[in-house]
Amino acid sequence: MNTLIPSVTSASFDADVLQSSEPVLVDFWAEWCGPCKMIAPALESAADRYAGRLKIAKVNIDQEGQLPARFQVRGIPTLMLFKDGKPVATQVGAVSSAQLDSFLQAHLNVGTGALRP
Repeated sequence: MNTLIPSVTSASFDADVLQSSEPVLVDFWAEWCGPCKMIAPALESAADRYAGRLKIAKVNIDQEGQLPARFQVRGIPTLMLFKDGKPVATQVGAVSSAQLDSFLQAHLNVGTGALRP
């Protein structure tokens, strides 16, 4: 796993995600999920390109069952973008690097200009 993409747990989620000073993209995934493995390279690439402007974190739904229920995750992979402690956008299913960039740009450039790859 990319060192820029930490795993978060139920115990650390509030501090790592909700109280983060920068936006956080959370990947809800499972080890057995093929599409989750397919998007891993796109997430790793984004973590490198957006370092310092966006955090990316992973939640293993098999180990952290409370978090998917808390945020009504019904399918994986689910990418959920948090800004200022609130979920602002969700993408369900595997995406390419280009689709991931489009998703991030659509939800983070508005009014902030914060992300430009």
